[in-house]
Amino acid sequence: MYDFVYDPYVLDRDGPVPIYKQVADLIREQIERGDLKAGDPVPSEAKLERDYEIARTTARRVARELREQGMAYTIQGEGTFVGPPSSPRAARKVPLYQKIAEEIAERIRQGDFPPNRAIPGEKAMMSEYGIAKVTARQVVAHLRDQGWVFTVPYRGTFVSNPDEWPDEHSK
Repeated sequence: MYDFVYDPYVLDRDGPVPIYKQVADLIREQIERGDLKAGDPVPSEAKLERDYEIARTTARRVARELREQGMAYTIQGEGTFVGPPSSPRAARKVPLYQKIAEEIAERIRQGDFPPNRAIPGEKAMMSEYGIAKVTARQVVAHLRDQGWVFTVPYRGTFVSNPDEWPDEHSK
């Protein structure tokens, strides 16, 4: 959805205006130009971190600043969206954690991750998919709920035996 290529160097990191305000202003400009419309998602914290080379707390402050300006609203567990809370949102897509879980399940099916062997950990998922820790945990929980994996405390998450995997019809 975001075809924009952000230049982290457009930010004045040494000036008097806080970075979060500068990033919020850049997003506000996208909204005013019509690049982002009412109901569209605002770039995620993880995306803002990558694109602008900012800290997670700074990315969080961007969303708060947009809310305070009346440019966006946040729905817990779903994200931040352009416009007032009454704005209709685009048709709900499959959550990112489910897409990633499906990709990992497919890799399990193909044998990339054999039974009783570990799947990538949180840090590896965060790096590979550019997601937050909470999203990586949702991926693992979803895979575990479906029967693809099991977790051993302090050891990791491992691929279940094939007879415990969900059948194709329950996908």
